[in-house]
Amino acid sequence: MTIDPSSIPNFGGQPQPQAEGPAGPVVPDQDLVKQLLEQMELKYVIDDEGDLAAPWEEFRTYFMFRGEDDQQVFSVRTFYDRPLPVEERSKVLDVIDDWNRRTLWPKVYTHLHEDEEGGATIRLIGEAQMLIGSGVSLEHFVSSTVSWVRAAIEFDKWLVEQLGLEPASDEEKPGDDA
Repeated sequence: MTIDPSSIPNFGGQPQPQAEGPAGPVVPDQDLVKQLLEQMELKYVIDDEGDLAAPWEEFRTYFMFRGEDDQQVFSVRTFYDRPLPVEERSKVLDVIDDWNRRTLWPKVYTHLHEDEEGGATIRLIGEAQMLIGSGVSLEHFVSSTVSWVRAAIEFDKWLVEQLGLEPASDEEKPGDDA
């Protein structure tokens, strides 16, 4: 199966053409995600576990397939690399709770990250999932995946604004840090 390049929504806010592909449901795989990322002009790497990852300056987004047969799940998980002070956990939780109430995805949660010196910081993880085991329409898969990537980028910008953090470079383009 292939993705019609004109079906990939761009990051510029212009109208989004519809995907053309198989009439029936498809079971997406890693090759389809690679093709989609290439057409979105996003750089990616394959990690040690075999998952696709698109790195940005302050976060990285993974595209993972888990489960078997009809229960297979496609997960887009973003790990935000900005360390946040444990002392500000209450404030961070209030901010991400606000995001989670206002948006459909990614749903964001905290992770306590312990370093080698015994210190700890808060890291954030965003996630969206789709059950794909019995097949999905190609158009739905493409539009959802693109929307999830966009939302991961928007969350990072929103977080910087909400917490008064130092923004990444203004010249940053998605995937530039690969």
